Amino acid sequence: MKIVILGAGQVGSSVAHILASEANDVTVIDANAERLQILQDRLDIRTLAGHASHPTVLEQAGMADADMLVALTDNDEVNMIACQIAYTLFNTPRRIARVRSGGYLSYKDQLLNDQALPIDVLISPEQLVTDYIQRIIEHPGALQVLDFAEGQVRLMGVRAYEGSSLVGQALRVLPDRMPGIETRVAAIFRQGRPIIPEGNTLIEADDEVFFIAARKNARAIVSELRKLDRMVKRLIIAGGGHIGARLAQGLEDRFQVKIIEHNPTTARHLSEQLNRAIVLQGDAADENLLRQENIENMDVFCAVTNDDEANILSAMLAKRMGAHKVMALINRVSYVDLVESSGIIDVAISPQQATIGSLLTHVRRGHVAKVHSLRRGAAEAIEAVAHGDYKTSKVVGRRLDEIRLPPGTTIGAVAREDEVIICHHDTMIQAEDHVILFLIDKKRVPEVERLFTPAPTFL
Repeated sequence: MKIVILGAGQVGSSVAHILASEANDVTVIDANAERLQILQDRLDIRTLAGHASHPTVLEQAGMADADMLVALTDNDEVNMIACQIAYTLFNTPRRIARVRSGGYLSYKDQLLNDQALPIDVLISPEQLVTDYIQRIIEHPGALQVLDFAEGQVRLMGVRAYEGSSLVGQALRVLPDRMPGIETRVAAIFRQGRPIIPEGNTLIEADDEVFFIAARKNARAIVSELRKLDRMVKRLIIAGGGHIGARLAQGLEDRFQVKIIEHNPTTARHLSEQLNRAIVLQGDAADENLLRQENIENMDVFCAVTNDDEANILSAMLAKRMGAHKVMALINRVSYVDLVESSGIIDVAISPQQATIGSLLTHVRRGHVAKVHSLRRGAAEAIEAVAHGDYKTSKVVGRRLDEIRLPPGTTIGAVAREDEVIICHHDTMIQAEDHVILFLIDKKRVPEVERLFTPAPTFL
């Protein structure tokens, strides 16, 4: 597939890396030649320095015969205009744009069509991150919460703490521990290394366990994997920007929310915008302010400013002062690795990974309905749709133990209409099933795509 990516920032670079590793023909356009040179030194791609939305630059990048445009610059207008030009001048089949401004997103139904803005997929990093944080807050104890099959199926990552009822137990005892609740462990990461789960695999303290279950059963399973965290009632959000404001709006009706914003003008605007949340103007790393707001009684402290260092330091301070659970938004991937490995902060949130997962859903070949990037891109969870019949498909009409899955790949669940089926070796895949797979090695993704692509004779 020939793909042109606009923007060589953190998201654009990460997407280019993933797509280039899967034998795609990738060209990246950016105004910063130095940034492009660094990218080209690492990847087998083509780069072009220039203004991303100029027709001549797009033409030089090979847009005339490109299969897809992925516009990921920091400028909403550039991304949208580039999609318009790709459609009008080059008839590019698929156009994806990153749009951050809520003003545009509010009118996306009216704007996104061939008569207005011909954008096939609109990606909003702020909204993706907001939704991601909300799911974690709603599931105390979870490190990662991902939805599949229109929310019917949840994949959850949980760290198993010393003292939880399943530490030291084999996976085969799960049904006995949780009668009436079906789940399957898709993978275990122990000290950063993947372990293929089998019946006699023991869960150890500090294991990162990924399991799949019907959405309605998710919380009950989390409570078994670790000491049940207290229900979230009170939380502080540090930062009143796009993410902080959206997060407060989404949570203020269900929780006691306080939001700390340093800028007086932004704080005043937030106070007018929010209904129940309390807006405080000040520094989230101010020890006296946190003490005055009873930080030791807070269930969650979530730092989402635009400054990685400020988020890390304020979250560390809040944790030291007694906040039960702290989360920090971190843009630099190297910082995410450092923070997660140190255990200083409970949850490090990477906007890049949230955005990349959504992008890959629309870029993947074959019959892939959803993709989530896990473990900072090292692993992936995929929702694939089974099409065809026994003669044309390698999966339809076959039991799981008859399907030749790539090494390190497990099938955890199947969504069939309104039913969620937790898979066992004798589970039969039917046509139109939504199959949830977990890959500990994302290099195997093309093999999964081929597995779910019917033979050419399929009509």
